[in-house]
Amino acid sequence: MSEKTCVVRTRKFMTNPLLKRRQFVIDVLHQGRANVSKQELREKLAKLYKVTNLQTIFVFGFRTKFGGGKSTGFGLIYDDLAAAMKFEPKYRLARSGLVEVNKTGRKLRKTKKNRAKSKKGKERAKILYGDA
Repeated sequence: MSEKTCVVRTRKFMTNPLLKRRQFVIDVLHQGRANVSKQELREKLAKLYKVTNLQTIFVFGFRTKFGGGKSTGFGLIYDDLAAAMKFEPKYRLARSGLVEVNKTGRKLRKTKKNRAKSKKGKERAKILYGDA
């Protein structure tokens, strides 16, 4: 099976010096393919904008047009990894594998919350945050 190609175009390009990033809308033309992986898009954007560290590129919010063949999403390229860690939301950092999220079970969180309701002061802090 031959590898189908995709064309990546960016528009509404903007440099944001306060957040130390470049941001833009991405249009992906992918005839004959269902969609394009985010990793592949990151590699193409790195080549397009001469970025050495792939971890500073974040792509999200893709919607495929009706009938397929074209998708539109949003992209961010941070100047360095420290800026990305500072300004990106935790869930996006977790998606890209930069942050490990240790999520407790729903039942455990609810019982902890309800036990803390009946307490006040130091006892409540001890239940919610542990002995620290």
